Amino acid sequence: MTKIDSTTEAVLVGPVQIGGGAPVVVQSMTNTDTADAEATAKQCAELARAGSELVRVTVNTPEAAEAVPEIRGRLDDGGCGVPLVGDFHFNGHILLRQHPACAAALDKYRINPGNVGRGARRDDNFATICAIAHDHGKAVRIGVNGGSLDQELLTSEMRKNADHDLDRPSNEVLNECMVISALESTEAALACGLGRDRIVISCKVSAPPDLIAIYRELHARTRQPLHLGLTEAGMGARGLVWSSAAMAVLLAEGIGDTIRISLTPRPGGDRADEVRAACELLQALGRRAFAPSVTACPGCGRTNSTSFQELAQRVEDHVRERMPGWRLRFRGVEELRLAVMGCIVNGPGESKAANVGISLPGSGETPRCPVFVDGRQLTTLGGTPDEIAEIFLSIVDDYVERKYQEVES
Repeated sequence: MTKIDSTTEAVLVGPVQIGGGAPVVVQSMTNTDTADAEATAKQCAELARAGSELVRVTVNTPEAAEAVPEIRGRLDDGGCGVPLVGDFHFNGHILLRQHPACAAALDKYRINPGNVGRGARRDDNFATICAIAHDHGKAVRIGVNGGSLDQELLTSEMRKNADHDLDRPSNEVLNECMVISALESTEAALACGLGRDRIVISCKVSAPPDLIAIYRELHARTRQPLHLGLTEAGMGARGLVWSSAAMAVLLAEGIGDTIRISLTPRPGGDRADEVRAACELLQALGRRAFAPSVTACPGCGRTNSTSFQELAQRVEDHVRERMPGWRLRFRGVEELRLAVMGCIVNGPGESKAANVGISLPGSGETPRCPVFVDGRQLTTLGGTPDEIAEIFLSIVDDYVERKYQEVES
């Protein structure tokens, strides 16, 4: 695993540590109506099962604030202890003050300094949220967004750029304003009585190069833990690629203590996809291990059969189905490496490199499938695709049972 930066402040959000040498934490956010406590609790539990270690919920109305304690109770009753983060905009100071049970049930409050008010009112509203967090022993995230940046600060910096003929690009000025807002807001939170062990910072924009520049600057100027993520990444491949392009660079440089990949789901899509994407990114970089990896052949003209694709999918599904139980029983099973390959070119080599691998025959090859365990050939399989799949999956299950130490109960 990549060495973890231990120089940032450690912040506790419920039982989860952010920064201070802790592994990078995966976050997600619900898209249900928070006032619907049943639906929101259900989605929170689904996100947690997928690997989310913090779940954020919108708290925008009195009804949403009233539902938060019920959501917390439903999760606890179901054995799900995932910490909840309240996402506040515009009226957070009112909702937290008028609904103390909500303030108590949440583990962290997200404050956007660009929309808590203007002038003295902004300072008072911000201070109110910080005071409530202090009184309840909660953490806060100071979450600056490019789309809702403090307009007074932005106008002042843009005017300074023009008046002094600095000729700085507008995005560069915007990026600097975001850093200023985050750092000044941190000082304001400290002045309100919050400790450094209660403050996480984020500065989110939509363009990967700007995100990289902003977080490099933040990393150089503060030791507060940093939450990484694009404001909005987009749908499908675009969202995955843009998020990875930004966050992989920063994480590889040791920047970032918690992440969210803000994917736009397709209508009726699975919200937990953003959690799986974040887990895969961290695992690809060697920062965390969440689930066994399945290396699979991409296919080419040598593999005109779909057998290897179908087997790879079955292996993926099998691992996903087994992991909740495996995780409870076997220490280190997340680091299991599997391979499903499609022809003789790379098949045997990739299969030998995995803990358990199988090399299926390509076009014109002998219809036999060598299986390798820890680099040595265990057997050669033949038969129908279903028969091969069943035997291979049983080999995987047997490997897990034999190789990974049982967790003591």
